[in-house]
Amino acid sequence: MKVLTANFVTCAVKDCKTSPASFPLHFHDAELEQEELEFQPEFIRNILPRIDWPALCTTANELGFPTLPESKPEGDKLEDEQTLKDLHRLLLETHVTEGKLACANCGHQYSIKEGIANFLLPSHLV
Repeated sequence: MKVLTANFVTCAVKDCKTSPASFPLHFHDAELEQEELEFQPEFIRNILPRIDWPALCTTANELGFPTLPESKPEGDKLEDEQTLKDLHRLLLETHVTEGKLACANCGHQYSIKEGIANFLLPSHLV
């Protein structure tokens, strides 16, 4: 599961739909793997407007990445190659291969095995 994906998922438990605490999901016991990919600065520039920056900062801190800037890079900062490379490494090259994603609202944990998160809920939580 790429770190980028975590920025687009929220808890699927019915009672969490309206709770702001259900996003972002928090990584626990995460095993990370780096996979070097071709640098794609245009992709990073185009995806940044869709990224929830505070959630990404939370995720990056939980995974042990250096602190991201307090605010989302915009304007001239989108031309800084090092910033784009750092974001590319975090968002696209970093994979969580094993671990759990947990909801801060209800505490439900979604397991991640072989890089795939299981978002299927038991029937009593649907």
